Amino acid sequence: MQNIAEHMEVIGADGVHVGTVDRVEGNRIKLRRKDSGEGSHKGHHHFVDKGLVADVEGNKVRLSAKAAVAVTMEEEK
Repeated sequence: MQNIAEHMEVIGADGVHVGTVDRVEGNRIKLRRKDSGEGSHKGHHHFVDKGLVADVEGNKVRLSAKAAVAVTMEEEK
């Protein structure tokens, strides 16, 4: 988690964009609001648990789950 920094791209195991790091809060990655989607999700911050992080590669945080699955596991606040 110490290698994860603001503005890094978060991608699923399949290489699909999940979001952009706003900051790390405890054991979670807070994603920027601009990646929050549409409808009832719009304007909310989403969080990804650090347990989903498989690797940090350059300016990308790669998750162990595919993007479509990781999005369903995000915590919303």
